[in-house]
Amino acid sequence: MPNEISRRETLRRGLTATGLLAMAVPDWAIPALAQGERAIAFTDVPDTYSPGDTTTRIRSLDIRTIDGPITPRDKFFAIQHYGRPEIAESAHRLKITGLVDKETELSMAELKAMPATELTAGYECSGNSGRIFQGLASNGRWTGVRLSDVLKNIGVKPKAREVIFFGADRKEENVGFRQQTFAVEQQFGRSMSLENAMRPSPLLAYAMNGEPLTKEQGFPLRLVMPGWYGVANVKWLAEIQLQQDRYVGNFQARWYRTMMGEKEGDQVQSVETEVTRMQLKSVVARVSTEGSAHKILGFVLNDGTPLSSVEVKIDDGPWQRADFDPSNTEFSWKLFSFRWEGATPGEHTIVSRATDVDGMVQPVEEDLALKQTFLEHNAQFPRKVMVT
Repeated sequence: MPNEISRRETLRRGLTATGLLAMAVPDWAIPALAQGERAIAFTDVPDTYSPGDTTTRIRSLDIRTIDGPITPRDKFFAIQHYGRPEIAESAHRLKITGLVDKETELSMAELKAMPATELTAGYECSGNSGRIFQGLASNGRWTGVRLSDVLKNIGVKPKAREVIFFGADRKEENVGFRQQTFAVEQQFGRSMSLENAMRPSPLLAYAMNGEPLTKEQGFPLRLVMPGWYGVANVKWLAEIQLQQDRYVGNFQARWYRTMMGEKEGDQVQSVETEVTRMQLKSVVARVSTEGSAHKILGFVLNDGTPLSSVEVKIDDGPWQRADFDPSNTEFSWKLFSFRWEGATPGEHTIVSRATDVDGMVQPVEEDLALKQTFLEHNAQFPRKVMVT
């Protein structure tokens, strides 16, 4: 075994030696705190809250552990609908079919022989919200080949308008049609316009954080669609199909839709939209003390539109600007921090809001009162802490 001792283990040993580990120092706080910092517990988190592998289908991130721009592989959130297929890299072939000059199958070796691109991108599940303490979000450093380069090399026919991405995961589903129900094998699939697919940012990724993808993250190949919700980032990518008509698969046309009410006079009209690009959201992730001051850390997720500001408000005080982390990039989550001086003992409410350069301001809960579905919930998320 290597002689190096991790920072986490060093802290653990030091705390154990001084008897502090037996005190109320939460396990999640150990890797997140710098020397001299002390975690402040959120009082809005119930004792029953247990992030991580809570089921075989979902792994959430404990956002209180965020201590840098990149989410570790073993903490990166994961969710899927049809299981996690076991795929041998040597046998895997990416099929490219439909309206292309020549239908093609590419091996992983052939994909890795193409010019590689590295991109830092963060995203969240469209169902992420305060109900699960914003734990379905993460940020990774992805390596792969540009989707546009692959499509250009193969050649796209002029009639192509839609690009569909199919994962290797599949399951039999009951699909209703009028008064009948049919048992049909469904393959996970999502689509986008050819225009979006040919942008320089979409990536066919085979590595995350400098290592091969984990099974949870789609080994051996996945799509990374920067600025879009997690559902669009198809894992275990098996086939890309180009066609002229819109794709109306289960997870495109039926499941991942948002219903929003728009008021016209005394009438409310429901407007339905696809879940695609991420809505502007900021989240307070953790609070710590350092000397007499407190440090508030959080993150912003959006579609890549540059941010104008992130502000923090304590209780009923004024909005105050937070500082951006210099490691932030166009499609990463944007870390921010705020130094809170003069905190008085007692419980306090802390909330953040983000504003982008187009003037879009993160809404409050009341602004979403006419929202009829739970997806794409991006309201400001007040947190409560106890200062002693």
